[in-house]
Amino acid sequence: MRGAFGVIFRKLVCMPECEDAKSCSVRTTCPYACVFEPQASRGDGPSGLADSPRSFVFRASHLDGLTIHAGETFHFDVHIFDVGNPSIQYFVLAFAQLAREGLGPGRGRAKLVAVEQLDLDGQTLNRVFDGDRFQMSELSPPNSIDLRPSEGRATQAIVRFVTPTELKGESKLAEQPEFGVLFRRLRDRINTLRTLYGAGKLDIDFRAMGERASAVQMTKCQLMETEAERLSSRTGQRHSLGGFVGEVEYEGVLGEFLPYLRLGKWVGVGRQTVWGKGEIEVVEFS
Repeated sequence: MRGAFGVIFRKLVCMPECEDAKSCSVRTTCPYACVFEPQASRGDGPSGLADSPRSFVFRASHLDGLTIHAGETFHFDVHIFDVGNPSIQYFVLAFAQLAREGLGPGRGRAKLVAVEQLDLDGQTLNRVFDGDRFQMSELSPPNSIDLRPSEGRATQAIVRFVTPTELKGESKLAEQPEFGVLFRRLRDRINTLRTLYGAGKLDIDFRAMGERASAVQMTKCQLMETEAERLSSRTGQRHSLGGFVGEVEYEGVLGEFLPYLRLGKWVGVGRQTVWGKGEIEVVEFS
């Protein structure tokens, strides 16, 4: 989804003579460059990233391996984090064109019949596009999650890694998602997205919260490694999309961390989140 979206998006908005978004003379105002290839100022992005993280992620893992027959409908989700300039019109236009050109290995043609804005429970708030015309006047304010500590004393949580996840520890990929590593990667991603696209930096004591997170114990770990890769049609490069999936149980003082875990469902955590990796959800807590 991400690769196809990028190809069509660029065709729709970029000047024909543009060879590379990174060196484009109008990249600061180009919708494609800003959304799909955002570049960090001075070459050193937040958290040491060379480029800024994209302002969106796709959720389409439920389509893996499916065959969609003629007349059937299917859906996927897009989470857009830029609350000041959500650019949803470009997503709609790009996928409407992509559907006409064809999807999947056989380039099966489709029609974009609707785009809906959902709440945090997956219920429809508004129909943004009805298949023929935009209804942007009906757009509701962005969804938000309160990051203040949860009420009550939560001491146990089960977290499910829904899509393949890779977490970087001190200097290498972590073999297991110890809670301290998981929280720090979540915290840093949320902070970066807020800084670039939302309300600004998190108003927390990063070091102190990280130390408290390291005190939370992993008491059960039921994970399996998955292997997958993607081939870029633009560069010809192959990229690993593997990682671990499954459930992990944590015990400790968890109240202040639960909102961050819940937000992980929407923003993802770890490497290559823009490709749909790193989706997590809190299955249960007590």
